[in-house]
Amino acid sequence: MATAARAVAPQSAAAEHFDVLIVGAGISGVGAAYHLTRQCPDLSFAVLEAKDTFGGTWVTHRYPGVRSDSDLYTFGYRFKPWVGNPIASAGEILDYMGEVIAENDLGRHIRYGHRIERAAWSSAAARWTLTVTRNDTGETFEITAGFLWMCQGYYRHEQGYTPDWPGLGDYRGRVVHPQSWPADLDYKGKRVVVIGSGATAATLVPAIAGDCAHVTLLQRSPTYFLPAKNANDLADQLRALEVDESWIHEITRRKILADQEEFCRRAVEEPEAVTAELLGAARLFLDEETVRRHFTPRYRPWQQRVAFIPDGDLFQGIAAGKASVVTDEIEGFTATGIRLKSGAVLEADIVITATGFNLSVLGDIAFTVDGRPVTFGDTVTYRGMMATGLPNMVWIMGYFRASWTLRVDLVADFVCRLLTHMRAKGAAKVEVRLRPEDADMPLLPFIDGENFNPGYLTRGLHLMPKRGDKPEWQHNQDYWRERKELPAIDLDDGAFVYS
Repeated sequence: MATAARAVAPQSAAAEHFDVLIVGAGISGVGAAYHLTRQCPDLSFAVLEAKDTFGGTWVTHRYPGVRSDSDLYTFGYRFKPWVGNPIASAGEILDYMGEVIAENDLGRHIRYGHRIERAAWSSAAARWTLTVTRNDTGETFEITAGFLWMCQGYYRHEQGYTPDWPGLGDYRGRVVHPQSWPADLDYKGKRVVVIGSGATAATLVPAIAGDCAHVTLLQRSPTYFLPAKNANDLADQLRALEVDESWIHEITRRKILADQEEFCRRAVEEPEAVTAELLGAARLFLDEETVRRHFTPRYRPWQQRVAFIPDGDLFQGIAAGKASVVTDEIEGFTATGIRLKSGAVLEADIVITATGFNLSVLGDIAFTVDGRPVTFGDTVTYRGMMATGLPNMVWIMGYFRASWTLRVDLVADFVCRLLTHMRAKGAAKVEVRLRPEDADMPLLPFIDGENFNPGYLTRGLHLMPKRGDKPEWQHNQDYWRERKELPAIDLDDGAFVYS
């Protein structure tokens, strides 16, 4: 695993100032740092990371088999070729990120173990003041910045979401959330129940099935899975022809994105046909009754993420009898297992709650603007990047139906263009405001539930900014539109107010 740039940077001095502060050294923050060095090389910046290393979600999650559920040709950066299998382990992704940091000398900009407690904007000073605590010393101090780039992700790393089931306190076995996987967990020869039906559960079950006495996937309702081999024929063919890796990366990336665009279109316009194809793929591994009872969702494809399972490993484990699946609702816990609403009881030595995330808005940092506390849910989003009432700040919220990192690159281009535009105008401050023509625009939840409705988002929707019914006042979740729209944004449009 690449380790260059993992050492904690020198202690920050009080009132140290930067042109830009990037919050988070995960896939978004590392990408942001790269683009700043290339597109705005004369700007000073630092990356503040609460953890003691880079990687974000790939450091938080340490459960067996943890891997990407997006292909690395698109989850990887556009500027750094990916040369491995499309679906990669956490370790492989960390190696890749470590190479980006080392090759571009980004480590000197990253301050590990720096947790931001508060962020205060002053219009008089035209800057953000961040109150920061160092993990190793407990020292608290201030850092100021002209611009804040929020790359902290969207969920609370410290604690995953576990429902408060009746009787949970009576259960004598061990309850584990994948987000807080204990190093001493011994599941060999044990009866294990994994609660959940998303990508985490689909990864965990086949990874531990060979060591458990038995593992049961318990789901409230089915989800869509896409089984396919963990290889890309086009990339392999190009490598056999000794094509340069940068060309392979770009060609393969474009082909995957074109195929995904078509799949998303068909999921909306031809949902019955797409459903039939996905269920047909499941039938290659499983009998008809299992597919009907446990792998036929109630919603159309892509209203929630379609989980990729490389080589159909989840289905193979079920077909081989190493794992089983139960579709039912939990009535409560007993001392030795889980009682279901059907009346059945699942005995379990270990229960793994792959039940999702707790949404974290802006890293749970307390924001104020000119002394007034900011309630993010009362703001209106500008293309899912900026928010009304929050000057000199951009945040990254990626895509649900395409790789998160695709938006990292697009937003980075926008931020660098905006910073350059501000300097050309002599502006120290920029914020987005509703224009006169937006006065009667209806304000709606951040995303339409008919478009996308995962549990973590619907539970925390009240925390997210509002959206309008115009393209510029919403995050449309459509990479294929945004790759043309974001570069074409008119930075002198009335939505941008400079001073």
